[in-house]
Amino acid sequence: MLRGKAHGIEVFMLSSSYRHFQRNLIRNYWAGSLLAVLGVGGAVIWITLGVEGEQLAVVTAVLLVSLLIMGSLEGLVFRSHLKPIRKLFMADQFSETEIRAAYLRAHRLPMLAVLRIIGPHLFGFIVPALILASISVEFGWLTLKPYFLSIAAIASFLVACLHALVEFFLTVQAVRPVLVQIRDCAVKAGISGLSLEGKVLVPIQQKFQLSVFVIGTLPVILFLLSTQIRQTVHGSGHHNQDWGWSGFVLIVSLGFASFAAWLLGRNIKQPIEELYGTMQQVRRGDLGATVPDLYSDEFSRLVDGFNDMIRSLEERAKMNEQLLQSYFSTLAAALDARDTYTAGHSDRVAGYALMIGRSAGLNAWTLDALHKTALLHDIGKIGVRDSVLLKEGRLTDEEFDQIKLHTVMGENILRQIEPAEAMAAFLPGVRSHHERYDGQGYPDGLSGMDIPMMGRIIAVADAFDAMTSDRPYRRGMPIDRALRILEEGSGTQWDPEYAKLFIDAMGGVGQSGTSDSDSSARAGGLLPGGKMEERGLGKRKSS
Repeated sequence: MLRGKAHGIEVFMLSSSYRHFQRNLIRNYWAGSLLAVLGVGGAVIWITLGVEGEQLAVVTAVLLVSLLIMGSLEGLVFRSHLKPIRKLFMADQFSETEIRAAYLRAHRLPMLAVLRIIGPHLFGFIVPALILASISVEFGWLTLKPYFLSIAAIASFLVACLHALVEFFLTVQAVRPVLVQIRDCAVKAGISGLSLEGKVLVPIQQKFQLSVFVIGTLPVILFLLSTQIRQTVHGSGHHNQDWGWSGFVLIVSLGFASFAAWLLGRNIKQPIEELYGTMQQVRRGDLGATVPDLYSDEFSRLVDGFNDMIRSLEERAKMNEQLLQSYFSTLAAALDARDTYTAGHSDRVAGYALMIGRSAGLNAWTLDALHKTALLHDIGKIGVRDSVLLKEGRLTDEEFDQIKLHTVMGENILRQIEPAEAMAAFLPGVRSHHERYDGQGYPDGLSGMDIPMMGRIIAVADAFDAMTSDRPYRRGMPIDRALRILEEGSGTQWDPEYAKLFIDAMGGVGQSGTSDSDSSARAGGLLPGGKMEERGLGKRKSS
């Protein structure tokens, strides 16, 4: 029931998005029409001809009838152009074929808008207008010379080209959110990598050449045509009026050229800014960032290649992360291999540390660093002689001092690994995991919050595993007893917050039936029980 309701909401949102998109296209169409047809064409020609009185009513009627016919024809074509997109957005279910068809149609829509303006828009207007104007001239309702109609036809074509240019760039902008939603539909349908795959629908060179030609040439041609008509109608003796008229025509032409140039500039600037923004995300380490393929020109190839590069970098980063994780695990295994009684200690301590970190609400990056630090926390014991590390009897003071050096040696070993910044996050925890909360630990005698966070967490995990693991001279103590010792040492030997979090995560004190395997399971499915690298909490290798 909930699933059906959620599906219904999703369909409603898609249909609402389609209607919003359709309204945007219609609004853009009328904006382009007002700017090009009425602004550049109508106003200039109207003022040039100086139509007045009854003839003004006739011209208005001719224009209205022509506009009605044009709108009817263009509406049919407009609907057919939107059909694949409408079918996808209004349907309850859709196939991969329908998604790809809608995606391709959305990319083609700006070019189809140009063809619509040059086709049914132009001829749906100019043919009825010429026929009605010729009839009006024939019956004497209009006093226009026949060749004026030819000039009007040429001017209409030029104005349609201006309109088509504006419509193209406005449609490019309008289809962007639709393309994003179609890509979302593809992801939900399990279709990955929906793109043009580098296919170019509108070459940049062609777009630039035609845009510059239309912006720079057609307003001038319109100006020349209107000048010819004005001189024919009014003669050349009205210099003051001619200056005012020329100024008006220039302002209208410059206004259109500026607006069209701004649209062209935005069309080029937008993909560059998006690529640059994604590059900045990648530079900050976000290898999941990609640029949506919303372009039908050569930027589509650039976006496709850029995204392929990011995917390759992400795969390489994952491989490097796996290699690094394997490197840590290998180091920990090499250390455990020196003492059969401590096998698995590093993995178990890492699991317990993660339990504490998750309970403390640490973020993913910090948890990962904590896990790796815990794996390497005893790496310094590689530098301790076997005669001391593997000794089963009581340690002398000198031998115990050697054991205590493993924290500093571990830090020094990790400092030799390049790049240094890759190891920097692990050094504090490795050095300080034997510090005590009351300041009686080693190597630096730090206390309280001066002890690095990872050192305080690993100290709890390390001590618990030391107490519960089997030794050659004793068996590991019960879980409940170890938890009680942690509770009693909370605030003196161990950080009270992390000790409590660990005790709670383990089920609390009093769970006398809890086994070693239970504790290992809580640590994330690590090996149950096992032998331990620590040999006591006192002077007997309390390292």
